[in-house]
Amino acid sequence: MALKPALTDLPIKTADAGFYRGFSRDVTISSKILIGGLVIWAVAFPEQAGAILNKFNTFILANFATWYIWVVALFVLVCIALAIWPAAGRLKLGQHDEKPEFSNFSWFSMMFGAGIGVGMLTWAVAEPVYHFNNNPEVIQGLTNAASADNIRMAYKWSFLHWGLGAWACYAIAGLALAFFSYRRSLPLTIRSSLTPLFGKSLSGPWGHVIDIVAVVATILGVAQTLGFGVEQFVSGLSRIGIGGLSTEEGTASSLGIIVAILVIMGASTLSALSGVGKGIKWLSNINMVLSIALLGFFLLFGSTFFGLQALVVGLWDYLIAMPDMMFRVWQSDGAADSVATKLANWQGAWSVFYWAWWVAFAPFVGLFLARISKGRTIREFVLGAMIVPSIMCFVWFTWAGGTAIDLELTGGAGGVITSAPDGDKIFAMTNFMLAPISEILSWLMAAMIVVLLMTYLVTSADSAVLIVNTINAAGDEGPKARPHIIFWGVALGSVVAALLLVGGLKAIQTAMVIGALPFSLVMVLMCAALIKAIYNDSRREQQGMETVASPEPAE
Repeated sequence: MALKPALTDLPIKTADAGFYRGFSRDVTISSKILIGGLVIWAVAFPEQAGAILNKFNTFILANFATWYIWVVALFVLVCIALAIWPAAGRLKLGQHDEKPEFSNFSWFSMMFGAGIGVGMLTWAVAEPVYHFNNNPEVIQGLTNAASADNIRMAYKWSFLHWGLGAWACYAIAGLALAFFSYRRSLPLTIRSSLTPLFGKSLSGPWGHVIDIVAVVATILGVAQTLGFGVEQFVSGLSRIGIGGLSTEEGTASSLGIIVAILVIMGASTLSALSGVGKGIKWLSNINMVLSIALLGFFLLFGSTFFGLQALVVGLWDYLIAMPDMMFRVWQSDGAADSVATKLANWQGAWSVFYWAWWVAFAPFVGLFLARISKGRTIREFVLGAMIVPSIMCFVWFTWAGGTAIDLELTGGAGGVITSAPDGDKIFAMTNFMLAPISEILSWLMAAMIVVLLMTYLVTSADSAVLIVNTINAAGDEGPKARPHIIFWGVALGSVVAALLLVGGLKAIQTAMVIGALPFSLVMVLMCAALIKAIYNDSRREQQGMETVASPEPAE
């Protein structure tokens, strides 16, 4: 059979005039109805919404835990294979002579800030501390909770959730979008990444469904991140003296949630209106500088040797145990207090939750990575998007989280850090370290963390708004109508506020796990489409056929 030229045209109908000019009405209106319906439902019928979401969550964890575990393992394997496959690794995401638009520093800054910054600022301290107290080895009686023999296990599991698996999800989505948009000149939207499998049929209803699924997953995935960020932001405001925003338990009050959402989404909407090259780029550079400054504090004044040892040993343990951790699925035996049930519950609450979170985040981060990675090779993209951010996360977890563990073990913290709410742990730790020296220093550090958190939250939110509008606009990267940017800024803030007010972070987590499921199937199809396209391109090159489409001239 003769090899056909690659598909380089995927028409997507957009409105020619009116409020939705330049947007796909099918995708945009359907997405707005689904997200708006979720907000109204959660606010109008909170008890019913909470009960139904919990039933869905229980069903998914019981029936799709294996799917989530194995599908992320597949993404890691595909990324590694594409990086080392000669026919794939050398291909450029763009024209043959195209150069990257952003410097390496700005590229890493935007990638890290939009991809994982907010969650990492919460969990770099909270997660190692949690796994130090409980993990599968503790459940099985192999190590002891909150003791020295459990430190390595704490980092092995923390690295699993924030390492190659997380960034492989982003890399697959980003690579698929960049490949078909910048090599094929197809629209920069999710459906384009499946053209080798379904061809021009994606111009119609099935393509609309794929893009709608991506928009909903994006909103719910970013809502999860912002939910964690809101809790931590309110804790930080309380630490610097802005009272009345927290409950007696230290969590955000209703007033605190509303204030935080108004501040964050107001700033992010303004930034989104300025575009990627201005507001988002500068915010990303600022939060990278502040991140380095905060990390430098932990390196100089934290448990430096403890952190270095945890990094080296933890990385070794992670790489050795990764095949088993990536593929092992624990099944409950039905007994509430059995080891098997406890292991299954732990995996559902941690690994399955994280894999769903990263999958839900993938259309947003993936499209954003594609947007900022034009001109880079596949090998450069995969290694840059997987390895560098993973190492950054590992460094944060070992020096920030390691300092917390060391202070609890030998530094006399006495439960001050472990007893604090997750979002407040980093503030509790820095206050314990600095308050005896100077209350002013402690306040200044808390203020810096609040500013850093704010930049991360705004970067994630405004990037998400621009990405959602790009999908709705059939992949158009150009300026978007201001009302649509404002709508999605308000919608994203409303989802976070509504779900936090009616059910807390658990409600957001449940909605996100549900929303991620259909998109995980789309991502598996992306893997198949990428491999098929690259293989066929190598055959086309052998036959002297062109594999890169010339972009259409700007009007």
